[in-house]
Amino acid sequence: MVEVKVVPPKRNWVQTWWQSLNSLSRLLVIALAAPLIVLNAWALSAIFGYFESLFVILLIAAVLSFLLGYPVTWLERQGLKRGLAAIVVSLITILIFVAVGITLVPLVFTQAQQFVNRLPEWLDSGQRQLMQLDTKIDTMNLPIPISFDGLIAQFNSRLGAELQILAGRSVNLALNLTVFTVVRVLDVLLTIILTFYLLLHSPDIWRSIIQWLPKPVQQPFSLTLRLSFQNYFVGQVICATCMALGLVTAFLSIKVPFGLLFGLLIGTMALIPFGGTVGIVTVTALLALRDIGLALQVLAVAVVVQQIVENGIAPRILGSVTGLNPFWVLVSVLTGARVGGLLGVIVAVPMAVMIKEALEVIRQVTPEETKHGIIKPSLPLESESSSEVVSR
Repeated sequence: MVEVKVVPPKRNWVQTWWQSLNSLSRLLVIALAAPLIVLNAWALSAIFGYFESLFVILLIAAVLSFLLGYPVTWLERQGLKRGLAAIVVSLITILIFVAVGITLVPLVFTQAQQFVNRLPEWLDSGQRQLMQLDTKIDTMNLPIPISFDGLIAQFNSRLGAELQILAGRSVNLALNLTVFTVVRVLDVLLTIILTFYLLLHSPDIWRSIIQWLPKPVQQPFSLTLRLSFQNYFVGQVICATCMALGLVTAFLSIKVPFGLLFGLLIGTMALIPFGGTVGIVTVTALLALRDIGLALQVLAVAVVVQQIVENGIAPRILGSVTGLNPFWVLVSVLTGARVGGLLGVIVAVPMAVMIKEALEVIRQVTPEETKHGIIKPSLPLESESSSEVVSR
């Protein structure tokens, strides 16, 4: 006869200590910990600001090596050594960037210059449309409490200042670009070198980092971090690329002015959560200055393409990308933008996923809650394999 004996899951000292507290003590601990968390966040932000350039280089190199690690791993499975696979992938990536820089970037830059030159005409067209709308409202005697005369006057007062600022930026564009190129060329070279080094030695580097964590947490942490970054970065790049290609094709087919520029702008902004929607609204508002009918067509086409990508392509590629509520995604993006700028926005969502997973593990307070499905951990824990069979 075989008797099944279930050994209670082991809980660490944090869970044991937390369970020993009553509700008031837990609230007091949270109240005392909150200022420390805020102080640590401020200190980390100050450190990041001091070493910002170094962190930017390391982060860009880490993201690039993470994305390029997939083709390197695939080539390894085909029989190539990791060093040779890293060289092949790096050379192909550099060739792709050079090809895009030679063919696509000049076209986009030319359209951007043309758009800057045409923008005053579009602003005048928008002003005329407001005046025509004001005239129609006066003719029809509609009780609309909006003073279009005031809007037009305010529009004219700000137009000159904005055009002067835009002209000054256009004049200094070449100089700023030259200075940026001279100052940042070393950073670009250092980023390329670090990316190649990470491609070669990323497994060893990663193992040396997670060794500082407790052994029961090493594998779950590594798996969750890899999956969260993989789902987010790879998925966002694929979806943004599909959206950019679809919008550029659609805009060129309906002959939208600066269709290449606007399509790539929306596609690039789609790399950031909610960025695609912001890009669509921005492009629609700009085109409305020229022609409201054309702006409505662009809005309809862009929304259709966005829905196809988000509801048709994205679920097949990503599945459940983050497991986060859209509200918390927005909060994490805004927090990342405030702390780290553009790079903070890039890593905000994966880091929010890591925090969510860590909180879910901490919330595993009793085995009964986990058993009855009140808490369903996302990370594999040491306690999951704690049952054993004892033969009599």
